[in-house]
Amino acid sequence: MPIASVNPTTAEVLKTFLPLGAEEVESAIAQAARTFETYRLTSFDQRAQWLENTANLLQQQRDALAHLMTLEMGKPITEARAEIDKCAWVCRYYAEQGAAFLRPELIPTEASYSAIHYQPLGIILAVMPWNFPFWQVFRFAAPALMAGNVALLKHASNVPQCALAIAQLLSEAGFPKGVFQTLLIPGSAVADLVADPRIQAATLTGSEAAGKSLAQAAGQHLKKTVLELGGSDPFIVMPSANLPQAIATAVQARMINNGQSCIAAKRFIVHEAVYEAFAEGIKAAFEKWVIGDPLEPTTQLGPLATAAIRDELHAQVELALSHGAKVFYRRSLNLPSHCQQGYFFAPTILTEVTPDNPVFTQELFGPVAMLFRVPSLTAAIELANATPFGLGASAWTQENDEAEILVRDLEAGAVFINAMVKSDPRLPFGGIKASGYGRELGRAGLLEFVNIKTVCRYGDP
Repeated sequence: MPIASVNPTTAEVLKTFLPLGAEEVESAIAQAARTFETYRLTSFDQRAQWLENTANLLQQQRDALAHLMTLEMGKPITEARAEIDKCAWVCRYYAEQGAAFLRPELIPTEASYSAIHYQPLGIILAVMPWNFPFWQVFRFAAPALMAGNVALLKHASNVPQCALAIAQLLSEAGFPKGVFQTLLIPGSAVADLVADPRIQAATLTGSEAAGKSLAQAAGQHLKKTVLELGGSDPFIVMPSANLPQAIATAVQARMINNGQSCIAAKRFIVHEAVYEAFAEGIKAAFEKWVIGDPLEPTTQLGPLATAAIRDELHAQVELALSHGAKVFYRRSLNLPSHCQQGYFFAPTILTEVTPDNPVFTQELFGPVAMLFRVPSLTAAIELANATPFGLGASAWTQENDEAEILVRDLEAGAVFINAMVKSDPRLPFGGIKASGYGRELGRAGLLEFVNIKTVCRYGDP
């Protein structure tokens, strides 16, 4: 079955690709294995130079790559350009810091030499999502390649042009043939890749179901995995919060990437003392958000990435309403004529979503917010933690004691006080509970796919 690139703004098929056959996949794996034997011996300086070259190319081709991203998955063009900038940043970060992170660490013992060495594992399989089609790949690839690994990318099937563009970029930057290869294959082919003894580990960003499937396949073959899965991030607002700033950030945190972000704020948990003011403020801000063609620089909200994603979100909202939830706000859509066949979804705010509502524990992947009223900090934290997910959390307070309690008690891989949750190359990123395990970014992310080797030598060298 062909792999189709579809413009979600117009529902137009842009291009189709035939998936790779078994012989082509085998050839790619064999090439990666051969390349690793020499690539692992390259110097840190050489790998860093290739990453610097990649960053330069990303910035030189920024507008064209951003345009491709917006065409293929509907991201507003201003966000797409920012995503390319962030990819250049992560490449430069590991080019600058990677050697220090990977240098042998001396540990005093009774041996004449004892140290921890960090060595590459080999071929790493990356199964990546469509929502940040460049960033998700580069935040894996930059540290993995800097560590001396080689990579095979199985990207989401709705962004094949982005997947091919990434492989082309890394090739243009000078990375040897076979260091990074894109495989246009269906998701059903992933288990066979994981089973291949030449592939040493795998990383996946995606849904909880996809993560479980990969982890099960990898577990059968004792392969290391890193999983970054879904999230239903809380956004807690306490009475001392800077309310105008919290409201402005709340809308951005819910609407970013057309609402399609694992770390987007999805559950707004507001103290009763400021609930009415916050609710009216976020409603007014939702009403002002500019919806339309994502190629227009003034557009803030474009379409969802596929018809299936739009339909699933619609079904979730209807399910919530059938179990007692109320619509506090729903935006009318007045779209340009060329966008009317696109996969747009009206921004919506739900209230009265009770714990017995099936949607209470689900992730809403689109511009739909759930609004909750709570009487205390304790109640806010209990509600925030009442989810199977644990990716990020944003909390707003000017009280230091409250901030310390929030940091201590919120069950999440990241807690941001008075700010929106975001990823940063300098800081580890990942979740707990059903949001996955392992870390990307920072030094911790680089060390996920290395052999942490103990080395002891006794006697004179």
